[in-house]
Parts: sequence; structure tokens; C-alpha cells
Amino acid sequence: MRVLAFLLLLVGASAFVNSGTPFLGRPVNTVERQSTSSLNMISHRKGFKKLGKPADQRKALLRALTTEVIRHGRIKTTLVRARAVRKHVDHMIELGKRGDLHARRQALSWMYDKDLVHSLFEAAPDRYSDRQGGYCRVLRTVARQGDNAKMAIIELV
Repeated sequence: MRVLAFLLLLVGASAFVNSGTPFLGRPVNTVERQSTSSLNMISHRKGFKKLGKPADQRKALLRALTTEVIRHGRIKTTLVRARAVRKHVDHMIELGKRGDLHARRQALSWMYDKDLVHSLFEAAPDRYSDRQGGYCRVLRTVARQGDNAKMAIIELV
């Protein structure tokens, strides 16, 4: 069978090549390369990730995730959501470090739990007094089983 396929290849290829002229092109490299990184496009002039949700649902999701990260210290979510909520968690801790009345009211307007805001404002100045930022850490984990979504753990440092 292989011999027959080879002969058909020679007969079919000879119809397209001049018999007197040798092939002068570059040889084709048949080595396959395996890329370890995926192609990521740069999103210029895009303010933030939309997370596939309308504005009101996106805001509610980010508020809920911020509240849960500060309550539990560590949550597991998708990578895109973890990167989006990191900004808001850092901002709430900055408000807690400031500690004035206006910062407290701003935190109360964003987070869902009033008692959690009070405990944040008590603990944040002592816990994060030596840090100037970067209060969260996003750790990548294995992909989710059902839809192969990239998962991450976001935790307070």
C-alpha cells in the first residue's frame, strides 16, 4: 500500500514540475515546535475587564468578591476575576489604613458587611503599617474541571 501511494505521489508530482529544471527553492523544515505560551493581545485603551457581564452585575460581583476576600483572607475564583478584584481589595485596605471618617464611609459604600468594615479599620493599620501596597497575592492553580477555565487563589498577604 505504501509503495502504491509513493508511486502515485511521484506520478502526480511529475505533472507539475519541468523535467529539465531542478528545484531551487528553500527546503522545508519539518520540525514541529511546541509553544508553551498562549498568544495574548495587548488591549490598548481598554479601561478594565468586563467579565462578560453588564455594568450592574459586574459591580455587584466585584463588591461581593471584595467582601469575601477580606472576610476569609483567601478565596478561589477564576484568574480574570481574581486580577480584577485585586485592585478593589487593595483600595479597601488603603482606606482602612487611612482610618478617617471619609475613608470609613467610602468603605461602607463598597463592602456589604458593616461589621467587617469596622474590623478591617481596626486591624489594617497594625497589620499593613510597613507595606506601601500589594496587599493581595494571586496564585494560579489548575484549570477548572468542567469548562477548563483558568483558576486562581487570591489571598491577603
